[in-house]
Amino acid sequence: MTSSNVSQHDVRPEPTEGLQKLAAHIAAGLGSKIGAAAVALGELTLRCEAGDVVEVVTFLRDDPECRFVSFIDVCGVDWPARAKRFDVVYHLLSPYKNARIRLKLETDDETPVASITPVFPGALWFEREAYDLYGILFTGHPDLRRLLTDYGFEGHPLRKDFPTTGFVEVRWDDEVKRVVYEPVRLNQEFRNFDFLSPWEGVDYVLPGDEKAKQPQ
Repeated sequence: MTSSNVSQHDVRPEPTEGLQKLAAHIAAGLGSKIGAAAVALGELTLRCEAGDVVEVVTFLRDDPECRFVSFIDVCGVDWPARAKRFDVVYHLLSPYKNARIRLKLETDDETPVASITPVFPGALWFEREAYDLYGILFTGHPDLRRLLTDYGFEGHPLRKDFPTTGFVEVRWDDEVKRVVYEPVRLNQEFRNFDFLSPWEGVDYVLPGDEKAKQPQ
């Protein structure tokens, strides 16, 4: 049950002004290495070039007005229609400022991005995941190999041009006692699945149903 007696003082305001000041401070410290900045939903989003990412995250970690010392995530976003089809998105947290920051850069499937593992060692597995699922390359990574798919996996499954069926199917072969890979064979190219059950929502009355309506 909710109460309607909520005053404007009980609602926590969005810290837009503080984040805008922080964005101005970062821009002053990094100059042209920082591109567009935006504040939305209580978080600051910055853009930078792929070649500047290590310097930028180092500043965000070490600057006393920032202190984004907690690495949260690195992920990818695929925009196939763009020349630089991938966004690489970094999320950092400043426990001292109670603030989160999102850093974005653009790259393609041939241009590598500098690894931030020298700054945040915890990024190692996240960059491997982005490489595995999107094919995003990272230079300076100590162990850039697949993480979630098999070593012989073909393609990168989170790219939007990757077929939903994949290229091979995996099964256990009891005769050879090992996992085998076989080309995907589709007996039907397209199937429209109907999950509606004919036993739900019937509007007819079966013999004896009238007894349920009689008062006890």
